[in-house]
Amino acid sequence: MTLPLMPKATAVWLIENTVLTFTQIAEFCGLHELEIQGIADGDVATGMQGYDPIDNNQLTKEEILRCENDSSAKLDLISSKTIDNLPPRKKDTKYTPISLRQEKPYAILWLIKRYPAELSSSQIAKLTGSTKNTVEAIRAGTYREAILESKSPMDIGLCSYEELEKSLNKTRKKTVNTEG
Repeated sequence: MTLPLMPKATAVWLIENTVLTFTQIAEFCGLHELEIQGIADGDVATGMQGYDPIDNNQLTKEEILRCENDSSAKLDLISSKTIDNLPPRKKDTKYTPISLRQEKPYAILWLIKRYPAELSSSQIAKLTGSTKNTVEAIRAGTYREAILESKSPMDIGLCSYEELEKSLNKTRKKTVNTEG
């Protein structure tokens, strides 16, 4: 079930401007009924500005009136063709904590030493959360830090053993398919 934008703020507006039941508001906003009760009592979301679902094309006045007249009816969110037809969002690059960022070159060197032919630069960059240019510079020996020690990216926490194994298997499958 899709929820309205800013569900708590929408709940605040519905409590202040309608006579809908707490159950109806809770189901529409995806919140617990006790949380709606808390908003109405002023214990939850104090000072929160209400978000008008009518002005923001999430509900119609007619839909609210229909549900106000029938306490067992459920509010239906207006579906948006623009939002519903969006492609799924690509997976974001994983966040590397600041404390681990200086460890990336060491992990890259470890992978290059252990798997020089099996892992491509792009695979190493993906595993370590680095760039392909950084991997190429370390591979060529032109990286800005001349002295690098190698450290396992799994021990550092940049990738898991499963992710490394998956990348290696992908490369091995490609070589088997091209040879066979």
